[in-house]
Amino acid sequence: MSAGQDQTPYVDALLEFAQSDPGRFNVPGHQGGVGADARLHLLAGQTGLADDIPALIEGIDVGDPNPFQEAQKLAAGAWGAKRTWFLINGASQGNQAMCLAVAHMGGELVVQRNVHSSVIDGMIMAGLKPTFAAPELDPDLGVAHCLTPEDLSEALDRCPDAAAAVVVSPTYFGACADIEGLARVAHDRGVPLVADEAWGAHLKFHPDLPPSAIECGADLVISSTHKIVGSLTQSAMIHLATDRFDEAIIDRCISMTESTSPNSLLCGSLDAARRQAAIDGERLLAETIGVLAETRDEIKSIPGLDVLDERLLERESVAGWDPLRLTIDVRGTGSTGYHIAELARDLAGVNLELASDTVAVAVFGMGTGTPQRARRLIDGILTALERLETEPVQEKPEFAPPPLWGEPAMTPRDAFLGRQEVVPFREAEGRIAAEPLATYPPGIPNVLPGERLTRETLDYITDSIDHGGYVRGAADRELTTLRVIAE
Repeated sequence: MSAGQDQTPYVDALLEFAQSDPGRFNVPGHQGGVGADARLHLLAGQTGLADDIPALIEGIDVGDPNPFQEAQKLAAGAWGAKRTWFLINGASQGNQAMCLAVAHMGGELVVQRNVHSSVIDGMIMAGLKPTFAAPELDPDLGVAHCLTPEDLSEALDRCPDAAAAVVVSPTYFGACADIEGLARVAHDRGVPLVADEAWGAHLKFHPDLPPSAIECGADLVISSTHKIVGSLTQSAMIHLATDRFDEAIIDRCISMTESTSPNSLLCGSLDAARRQAAIDGERLLAETIGVLAETRDEIKSIPGLDVLDERLLERESVAGWDPLRLTIDVRGTGSTGYHIAELARDLAGVNLELASDTVAVAVFGMGTGTPQRARRLIDGILTALERLETEPVQEKPEFAPPPLWGEPAMTPRDAFLGRQEVVPFREAEGRIAAEPLATYPPGIPNVLPGERLTRETLDYITDSIDHGGYVRGAADRELTTLRVIAE
């Protein structure tokens, strides 16, 4: 453990300021809760309102060094980074800042196809030209796994001017890529590797978990700290691990993508979550891992259910497995993950993180894996299955594998900003898309702005909707129309 990890310098500075009963004649307008609505008091509490402290306060984030800087240095030490920045607009901000930084190094990059939509947004903002690399698709579950080093190598061969390569690990379902192999492939070509590790902020803190992206050689890592480690929603970090990115450029790109009025509660939660991870993370994770092992065994014993577990390692692209994602395979029930998740929510008040045609996913935080909470999850699933027994049996549709994506006709930025028109969905074949389309399952974008729409893709999307899937990205949620580049 690095020196000082038991300290929370930024949190302490906020508390000291709030408890000093300062005269508040600055923003925010509620000024420590004095002007807050009664309902806001109920929502945030007087402590939360008092600790809602604006930027540029002496002794908090002004001066060099200051408590805010010290908190970020402690985070860098905890995750093994050269430098760490706190983010107040989630890992989405980190992905957008990353794309802007890549644009300083060149106009092209290699991107794993199932990256988060914020990477696509970042490419639009930065004017980058992507070359896509396809992740392994699980033909049984209909979900995307990871990118292999061989597939990254092939994509880099197709993009010799790539300024960076962007990969995803872990996936939504807990599959971890061979980051060490991917980094070696990228570095052999003089290309930095960016890891979208939104779902892996906790990996560093227990020896039985897959190694973190920084430990495996990634150069820049985007970390959605709130997801598993437990900072407040919308807070995240970005870690610079090597000199393959210019630190000053990363700093400037983060400034461009953040508010000039950063929320002290979000930033303070990162300081506190870092402390808990560094000091108590191994113990908390051990408890959660143990409880989830027992939970998986019980779920596997329920007729019709299975789980994703170490068997994921049999997949070519999967080098590690994160047990804090409890992915329930529901294919044996004859129903869908969508329906079982809906029943668990409506009948038992159990809210799951994600559902697809074949699976339902529960997420456990670093310190939330208690036997009582696991019992509530299992009981919620059992309640859903009991209701299924009273429903008429319906034939479960099969999802065909998605077709290859269309040829890129222009960059995502040019398509996003280009002159557009709306056409009937059925008449969009051959047109250049101005908006993204991603069918769930498996969640890989079928269409991105700038790609030419094919009949195979349009038919696949229609078939997916007819079989109970849904499409993310289109302005027309009913998908009767599409936005395309005007002719």
